[in-house]
Amino acid sequence: MPSAMARSQSLAAAAVLAATAAVVLSNPISPTAYPAGLLYRRKCGRLAARVREMEASLAAATEKAAAERRGRVRAQQSLRKALGEQEPRLDEGMPGKAPAPAPASYPMATIGIVQSCFSTRNGTPRQPLVVPLARATVVLDPARVPVGALEGLASYSHCWILYVFHLNTDLDKMWKDPARSKLKAKVRVPRLKGGKMGVLATRSPHRPNPIGLSVAKVEAVDGHSILLSGVDLVDGTPVVDIKPYLPYSDSVKGAAVPDWLEVDGALAVESIHCTEHFIAALRNCWIHTQKQSLYASADDFQDLIKEVLSWDIRSLSQRMRPHQVTLETEENTHCGKEGGEDHKDGACSTVVYHLHLEGIDVSYMIDQDSNIIVEDAALLPGVANQNRHGYLTWRDKLCGT
Repeated sequence: MPSAMARSQSLAAAAVLAATAAVVLSNPISPTAYPAGLLYRRKCGRLAARVREMEASLAAATEKAAAERRGRVRAQQSLRKALGEQEPRLDEGMPGKAPAPAPASYPMATIGIVQSCFSTRNGTPRQPLVVPLARATVVLDPARVPVGALEGLASYSHCWILYVFHLNTDLDKMWKDPARSKLKAKVRVPRLKGGKMGVLATRSPHRPNPIGLSVAKVEAVDGHSILLSGVDLVDGTPVVDIKPYLPYSDSVKGAAVPDWLEVDGALAVESIHCTEHFIAALRNCWIHTQKQSLYASADDFQDLIKEVLSWDIRSLSQRMRPHQVTLETEENTHCGKEGGEDHKDGACSTVVYHLHLEGIDVSYMIDQDSNIIVEDAALLPGVANQNRHGYLTWRDKLCGT
């Protein structure tokens, strides 16, 4: 006869079997679902513990990164303060004046370079968009600007270009000895015919800081290069930044300008005539420049020349005394060669001006009634050795728009 202990064990075993049977009978899927469910719950428990460990590790890493970021900010603030203290104060040594806060220094580097149809400052439009055919390629530095940074730019019609007036003749003084740069408070304005205006009320390139701002039309984007039109940028201009043009904020409804800026046709010319000699000379030049030109044909390039010359591109001094150029003092400045050979009283009666576009020297004359005669075209030295983004680079993208 089994002992009481054996009976109790049997009853316990029976109870366990009964409970197991109840679970199995209540599960319509499979009689082996109970062991599988137990393993599943154990696995879920281990995964939940692992998730909690990872969440704790992430929180610790986030706090560490935030602490490092706070440390970098403090270090940058200390660096700017130290650099500012090294810069000379503009009012240092002046009696009766409290010392002004030291100027802050901000490290910057250019991100790209401009390959423009305008070879020199002479002829480059004074404002953007006034010569719609004027093209330029902005070539960005891949080491500073990843190609992904340009994604979406082609969807905008226009963009802002921030750049450096690198051809200013006073840059050395401004950067090496700013206290003695002697910045001019007023500059002569072309539309005022010699009248002066405060430099900050003009677009003069000679500013407290030689920074330029121009809007341009985005024609195409390819890799690290951007094709623009309507530019007023000279070849070789260093680019600091590019921003999209936003009509809802950049175009101010009802914006006003001074009366002297609203004079219609103040710098417009009367007519432009291209001689047969110029047309033939341009076609000869085109044979050597067409591969690197931003224009499809010599006719398109001729349209650019006419558009550039449709505004009087001469300097203020050239326009005020166009036929009284002293050969001794003005030679090689804007009087490339003299026509007419009439040198009475040391002056030339006819002045031949020069416009440099994409390595081509365009010669023209302008009379007192603002009629322009385009006379000749000649290649500039070293044109064939340049490596530039030409029309063929952009042809497919331009034809697809």
